[in-house]
Amino acid sequence: MNYHIKASSISNQDAVVRIKQSHIDFGTTSKTAETLPNPAELFLGAFASCILKNVERFSGMMKFTYSKAIIEVNATRLEHPPRMEHIVYNLTVYSNDKKLNSDLLKKNIEKFGTIYNTVKLSCSISGTISTIENV
Repeated sequence: MNYHIKASSISNQDAVVRIKQSHIDFGTTSKTAETLPNPAELFLGAFASCILKNVERFSGMMKFTYSKAIIEVNATRLEHPPRMEHIVYNLTVYSNDKKLNSDLLKKNIEKFGTIYNTVKLSCSISGTISTIENV
């Protein structure tokens, strides 16, 4: 598989990533540091997206249903050289399905997630998956 994106910026303004029919604005200036995602946050967003995509993918393969999934991601950044050192995620899957095996789901996400495995080569990752029954 191959991927293609396009991004652009204008001097003293912010930037945009164009992916298929989506445009994602991101901050490159100090004036939008509190309102637009920065590149590190976009990176973590890609990581979270990978996990959520795999929840959907494995719900079909593992034959479980869920109503929603929410992920929170935190990262520790080092200064010298600047890089992500450790990523921690907490995934919550809302489901009443007894076929949902959280341990197997976690194992599959960690084994087959493209972004997950790419990131794992450069920093440590730890995470948890919990389930909450739908009301």
